[in-house]
Amino acid sequence: MKNIKLIIEYDGTNYAGWQKQKNAVTIQQTLEEAVLQLTGETVNLVGSSRTDAGVHAKGFVANFKTQSSIPGKSFREALNTMLPEDITVLESEEVPLDFHSRYSSKSKMYSYTIINRIQPPAIGRNYVYHFKKELNFEEMQKACNYFIGKHDFSAFKSTGSSVKTSVRTIKKAFINRDNNKIIIYVEADGFLYNMVRIMVGTLIDVGIGKIRASDIKDIIQSKDRSRAGKTVPASGLCLEFVHYN
Repeated sequence: MKNIKLIIEYDGTNYAGWQKQKNAVTIQQTLEEAVLQLTGETVNLVGSSRTDAGVHAKGFVANFKTQSSIPGKSFREALNTMLPEDITVLESEEVPLDFHSRYSSKSKMYSYTIINRIQPPAIGRNYVYHFKKELNFEEMQKACNYFIGKHDFSAFKSTGSSVKTSVRTIKKAFINRDNNKIIIYVEADGFLYNMVRIMVGTLIDVGIGKIRASDIKDIIQSKDRSRAGKTVPASGLCLEFVHYN
């Protein structure tokens, strides 16, 4: 028995998220079908995160157990010949049997990209959120600092989440700007359902002057979802990487 780790890049536009579903095409299902075609084995592909429909990934990690004699590093090229163009295995390797792509992870980083201009984008529109009103970048930067640390993020969680605790530790939260492109980065030990998308919606509220940067602290302490911003669309969200050390 071998444990194979994959690092995967994918465009989530045409998928109903990572996790297998009965009546929808997902990333997990597509990859498992490729492994079946390659090895003849029905495997359970364990993912590092449960990305939603329309969310993308540059460094998603998954692992599966196999009896196949194929060397770990050879799975990359073999699987890529069987996968659609919007899913690519960047790396593959054999790892210890106790490695678990989700439970072994120490942190994950997501990015969220906003195009801040009047005209909607034509190129790359599936990877950004178009926001017309001018955003105050400096105030949004200030607001990011209030997210950093260990907090109960109940105010930044969509209903339907069944987690035992809403406490998470955000290690980094910062923003880069390139002309009218604003990219928000958040690294944490874990994320609640729609947490990043609600955080971004709240930062947009800061950017348009609806709330102050310092209000973020009060919103976190309130644990009240109604005080945070709206859940922005999935298209701008991308899993950047997963850390294991």
